[in-house]
Amino acid sequence: MIIKSHTVNGVKIAEVISDKIVIESVQDGLDLMGDIYYQGFDKVIVYEKNITPDFFDLKTKLAGEILQKFSNYRIGLAIVGDFSKHESKSLQDFIFESNKTRHVNFVTMLEEALENFSK
Repeated sequence: MIIKSHTVNGVKIAEVISDKIVIESVQDGLDLMGDIYYQGFDKVIVYEKNITPDFFDLKTKLAGEILQKFSNYRIGLAIVGDFSKHESKSLQDFIFESNKTRHVNFVTMLEEALENFSK
């Protein structure tokens, strides 16, 4: 796993780059947050491919638990990917509502994540 640093309007943003799944469990999410926080980052960008597919099955409650941790610890999160392939109406609604909060964003491109974090 590589952490690429971005700074936008004085905000330090970590972009997580990996060929493997980085978040497979709630504990993985907490570990990532701790690592990011320790390195002085305020926000983190993770790619959909680096998150277990179970995250996108809302019945597992994994998404809610992980996103709640990011919210509680006030670490902004952007997940970059193609979410249109997920046909679940409840997931699409979940993504829509999450994007309204601006704390957790589901976006299609890195540039969109950086732009959202700059606001």
